[in-house]
Amino acid sequence: MPTEVTLPSGKKITLDDDGFLMDFDAWDEEVAKWFAEKEGIELTDEHWKIIYFLRDYYKKYQIAPAIRLLVKEVQKAFGPDKDLKYVYKLFPQGPAKQACKIAGLPKPTGCV
Repeated sequence: MPTEVTLPSGKKITLDDDGFLMDFDAWDEEVAKWFAEKEGIELTDEHWKIIYFLRDYYKKYQIAPAIRLLVKEVQKAFGPDKDLKYVYKLFPQGPAKQACKIAGLPKPTGCV
């Protein structure tokens, strides 16, 4: 059952049963910061780069990228040292669960 949440600014957002944002277009940096706080993550420039990559990819393909593709694209954009460990260091619960949630994407298929 969808849940409506009021952010500190008064903005209202609707979450699905798994806590993912239901309206992709309702996302903004305030929403990302709210999700990150709930997840115990302090967002850095590195986080924002991945968050915006995920949003751009989703806008283009209407699906979150598979982890292999995400790592490949992150390495292309940010350097070969930015591997799977790097992505998990930023999002310890995984890019599918945590990064997509913070980026305002729907829950990825296959995500438990």
